[in-house]
Amino acid sequence: MSAEKTNQSWGGRFSEPVDAFVARFTASVDFDKRLYRHDIMGSIAHATMLEQAGVLSIAERDAIIDGLTQIQAEIEAGQFDWRVDLEDVHMNIEARLTDRIGITGKKLHTGRSRNDQVATDIRLWLRDEIDVIIKEITRLQEGLLEQAEQHADVIMPGFTHLQTAQPVSFGHHLLAWFEMLSRDHERLVDCRKRVNRMPLGSAALAGTTYPIQREITCRLLGFEAIGGNSLDGVSDRDFAIEFCAAASLAMMHLSRFSEELVLWTSAQFNFIELPDRFCTGSSIMPQKKNPDVPELVRGKSGRVFGALTGLLTLMKGQPLAYNKDNQEDKEPLFDAADTLRDSLRAFADMVPALKPRVEVMREAARRGFSTATDLADYLVRRGLPFRDCHEIVGHAVKYGVATGKDLAEMSLDELRQFSDQIGDDVFAVLTLEGSVNARDHIGGTAPAQVRAAVARGKALLAAR
Repeated sequence: MSAEKTNQSWGGRFSEPVDAFVARFTASVDFDKRLYRHDIMGSIAHATMLEQAGVLSIAERDAIIDGLTQIQAEIEAGQFDWRVDLEDVHMNIEARLTDRIGITGKKLHTGRSRNDQVATDIRLWLRDEIDVIIKEITRLQEGLLEQAEQHADVIMPGFTHLQTAQPVSFGHHLLAWFEMLSRDHERLVDCRKRVNRMPLGSAALAGTTYPIQREITCRLLGFEAIGGNSLDGVSDRDFAIEFCAAASLAMMHLSRFSEELVLWTSAQFNFIELPDRFCTGSSIMPQKKNPDVPELVRGKSGRVFGALTGLLTLMKGQPLAYNKDNQEDKEPLFDAADTLRDSLRAFADMVPALKPRVEVMREAARRGFSTATDLADYLVRRGLPFRDCHEIVGHAVKYGVATGKDLAEMSLDELRQFSDQIGDDVFAVLTLEGSVNARDHIGGTAPAQVRAAVARGKALLAAR
């Protein structure tokens, strides 16, 4: 077989075909074929620009666009023959175009290189992926707002060091996740701005001698800006690394959320119930109901962290401009986007269906002296220094541990043995409701503040 037959795009310089194993080893078509839609989109815009620049005739442009449209239909119908010997998605589509429309198909690549072509395709693809991911974040946030509004008055223990700290509203706790996701949304929106810069026209590395008009392709493809340096245009993968960094943070948040759901569904906590459709059973223990979705999302965070580390490592030693190393950028990027999107989708489906066990949460909040700080604050308002109050309440807690009584369960006489400043109005601050309602400020856990935060959250989502 001739080199020209095997390597249709670049075989002229070679005297023998590429080794069969090397052809498979260096080919990317098995994974980059998912870029087909964006590759065709970019090619149509490029052909349109070439005609307006006088490089192609109107008839040639129309033949190319018609051929590419038919090829996209073939691919989406599952009738396209992907060939490893053609290396990648770009050459597979170009070869098929030439089969369809003849020599005119070979003119499509005028004024561009696979270097700027693939850089453009990835940006177009990632731009669309970010848009889908952003929608899933919003959908998950809508579910959190719904649950927070419905359960603003439900009291649960708040934790530090996984020890009972102070009572909080269940709705308030869920809104912490809303805040994290808001930051994830902001990061991805900001990341999208740098993704949406067009490298097409950089050609192999130095630009092209043809009279291209990059403003035309920029407008047709919906890019916000044109890359200002051709060397950087073909070799930059910062945008992919930045996306994986944002995705890693989002997956870290989902992993933390997952950890809480796993704890809360355990028999030891029993705070919430997950619907059966998000759980699985055991092949040997019939009583088991395993929180597989949160556990799997928690585990999948490692895949995205790995993608970020892999891309940083991929790029750290590369000189300008394009290098074959960059073929390795796609699989981790694809996997990171797929993993984040699917994890968000699973959570967006699951969160609205969570059912808190209200009485169990309340009873847990009653244990662990969660209103101890409220008693200290009560004494401060009576004129005592906070450090003295801290010590007084510490003795009261020590007494409670010894007697098995929570602060609210002690009699007034029992409490007064620690300070004669304690009056019979103390019980209003020792109740769970009193503790939660007292934190009535922006960002606080009072139910009124939770409802106000929900309103602000709804307004934020409506403005997107």
